[in-house]
This record gives sequence, structure tokens and C-alpha cells, in this order.
Amino acid sequence: MLFNSFEFICIFFPLVTGLYFVLPHRWRWLLLLVASCWFYMTFVPVYILILAFTILVDYFAGLWIERSEGRRRKLLLTASIVANVGVLAFFKYFNFLNESIAALVRGLGFNYGVPDLGILLPIGLSFHTFQSLSYTIEVYRGHQQAERRPGIFALYVMFYPQLVAGPIERPANLLNQINSRTEGTGMRARFDADRVIEGLKQMLWGFFKKLVIADRCAVVVDQVYNAPDHYGALSIALATYLFAVQIYCDFSGYTDIALGAARVMGFNLMVNFRTPYLSRNISEFWSRWHISLSSWFRDYLYIPLGGNRVVKWRWYYNLLVVFLVSGLWHGADWTYVIWGGLHGSYLILAIVFAPLLARITKGIGLDALPKAKRWLNIFITVQLASFAWIFFRAANIHDASTLIHRLFGTAATLDDLRALYKELPRGMLDVTVLLTLLFMAMDPVVDAWVKREKAAPRGLWGTMAYAALLVGILLFGYFGATSFIYFQF
Repeated sequence: MLFNSFEFICIFFPLVTGLYFVLPHRWRWLLLLVASCWFYMTFVPVYILILAFTILVDYFAGLWIERSEGRRRKLLLTASIVANVGVLAFFKYFNFLNESIAALVRGLGFNYGVPDLGILLPIGLSFHTFQSLSYTIEVYRGHQQAERRPGIFALYVMFYPQLVAGPIERPANLLNQINSRTEGTGMRARFDADRVIEGLKQMLWGFFKKLVIADRCAVVVDQVYNAPDHYGALSIALATYLFAVQIYCDFSGYTDIALGAARVMGFNLMVNFRTPYLSRNISEFWSRWHISLSSWFRDYLYIPLGGNRVVKWRWYYNLLVVFLVSGLWHGADWTYVIWGGLHGSYLILAIVFAPLLARITKGIGLDALPKAKRWLNIFITVQLASFAWIFFRAANIHDASTLIHRLFGTAATLDDLRALYKELPRGMLDVTVLLTLLFMAMDPVVDAWVKREKAAPRGLWGTMAYAALLVGILLFGYFGATSFIYFQF
């Protein structure tokens, strides 16, 4: 079930939310668990068995780890990690690895007879695998008490607002909230009209980003990226910038709907985006983009590898490994590995050349112009991130290389844009570009409002602001219940 579908907006969400507040506290967890199972089963019903398997493994692993000591404790954690990563590897990476091995073997002149299994990736598998793993790791580290009730633990893994595309929650946040809501403790367990309204506002902003911006950008992006040989530099550049906006609005739009839906019921999920295209460098970009994944890799991979508390070459190695794994986490294709490798390389090069860049900026007097320096750094960061998005969006490496070759190797002519203009639905390009520019100006302001980091306008002005978002969705929304990009991960 998609957040932007009629079934979710008009039936599932109001029904589940209404029942949640009608039921006694002790039964609310069961309602949410059943609703979450139903929500997931509307995609491919049988794949709920995969979630059931990992939930059982990690539930018992948590209990046994807490009761064990020494080597047995580490073996139990290892078993949990192997079980979770094994399921993820089989469903997500078997065909990828099989195809890669087949290409290598055939390139060496040998026959290779292992067929692809035609496995359909369970939706959101990477997300709930990492969320479940964070529980066993935190229990192992002694930071989280093992959950005794299997139903409560299952709800922690399957909580429907963030089940299929995050944010990837930690047990200290979500699991503890589920327990307190079940017990009816704390003010947030009760109905609060102001909180409900704030949650609905955040959902509205998420729907605006998805329907008005992301899905409109997708029409232009798909036109160009599905036929890379057909377009020149200007069309490819425009489509690439629009994809940078599309994926941000698609993913952060999903996140805002998830956070808003959870907030309506009194749950606080972690912030996953903070206007990443205002970052001054790639390191800052990753502290603002998909924060739950970035912090997961930091805490459970980067720091255990040694982080930056090692010799420099090992520091660079740690960074590159983390981003290569991050790329592979996103998708079973070499394009994602290259995308992750690019971001890791950006960070390493920034560290290596930091002293030189500091001398250059000081020498040309840029340090005396902090605002100009800030916006120049933002501009450079956007260019680096946008270039990397080419590999993320391209269907394969051949298409990515074609796009890059035509982006930098063909003349930038207006005829190219005119051709794209004619091939799109009438007015699509004009309206999309204008709405995108308007959104980029609005985003820092409205984003701070919905996160309650800045005071939003109240009274008539506040009503008019959110009414304008609703009208914008009705007038310019690109309806059709299109899937969210990160569902495939």
C-alpha cells in the first residue's frame, strides 16, 4: 500500500488512527501490529514470512545475548548478524553476484551454467534488516534491555509508518516509545488535538513534495534517462539537476508522511533529512541526507573499523569501505557501488587537499567574504552530489557513461532543449521548472516549520499557508499512486 494511494489516505490511515485512540492502551500495540502486517502484505503477502523469520531470530538472540557472557555472547551476536545479512544477501544480491561471476567466467572463455533465480526483492528489506540488527547490537553492547514480549518486538520492526523506507530507528527511541504507549504512561500516550494537527501538517508537506515536485520531475528525468543517446548536454544537465530534486522530494516526502503519521499517534521518529542541498561540503551533506542510514553506518561499521582514530591511510580505507558498502546497500548493481565510491572519494580528497584549499581561499581573500564562501561551497557540493546521482539513476554503467560523455562531450544548444520541450506533455517542462524553483526557495522555511525548529505562522496566516499547499497539490499534483524510489531498497 502506497502512502499516496486512495486506500491509504481515505481508508487505512483514518481507520487505524481512529481505532488507535478508541482502544484501551493495553490493546493499541496489537492494533498497530495487525495494521502493519496488513500494510506490508498489500505488496507481496508471502514475504511477510521473511520478516517473521528475522523477527524470531533477533527476538531470541536478544534474550540469549542478555543472559550470556564472554565468547557465547559474541557467537550469538554473530549468528544474528549472519542470519539477517544472509537473508538480505540471498534476496537482494544473489542475481547480482551470479551475473557478475557469469560475465567474468564467460570473459575468460569458460561456460557458466548457474541460472538467475528470478527472485523478487521483498520491499524495504534493507531497512527492516538494519533496524532489527541495531536491536541485537545494542543489546550486546549493554545499551538496551532485551524485549520480553515478542509482539512488542515485532511491532518495533514492523511499525507501518517507517516499515518500508525508514527512517531506520534505534530501539532506544522507537521500542521504548512503544512500551510507554502500551502502558499508557506519559502525556504523549493521550489524544492531543494540537499534536494531531501538527502531524497532519507534516504529512501534507510530504504529499506536496511527492505529488507536486518529485512525480513531476520524474516525467522529465525519465524522458532523458531512458534514452541517453537522444539528448545533448543541456537536456542531460537539466534532467540530472531535476533528478537531484526528485530523489530528495520523493524520499524526504515519504519521510515527512511517515513522521507525520507517527506524530498523530504520539510517536516521535528520528529526523532523516535537514535540507541537504544547503550543505557546504560532502561530509555535511551526509549529516543532512538519510541521517538514519548515515548514523547507522557510523555507529556499526565506521567506528568499529577504527573511524578516524587510526593512521591516515587506514582512515581513508575506512571511509571508502563504508561508502562502498553504502552504495551496495542501496542497490545490487555496479552503478550503486560507483555512486558510493564517488562519495567516499570526495571525502578522502577533501581531507587530502584541505590545507591547500585553505591557503587558496585565504590567498584570494575569500575568507573575508564568509557569505560568498558559504554559497560557493554549497554550489560546489551540489555539483558533486548531482554528478554522482547520474550513476544512481542510470539503468546501467553503459547508460551512465553515455550520459557523462554527452554531458561533457556535446555542444550545449537550445535546439536540444527545444526537442525535449516538444517531446514532453504540453507545459510540463515550464511548470516543472517553475515549481521546482519555488520549492527550493520554500523548503528551508517550511522544513523548519514542520520539524518545529522555527515557529510556524499561526491563526489566519498559518491556515492560509497550509491551505496553499493543499490547493497546490490539487492543482499541480501528479496523481497515479506512483511508487517511492527507496521502496526498491
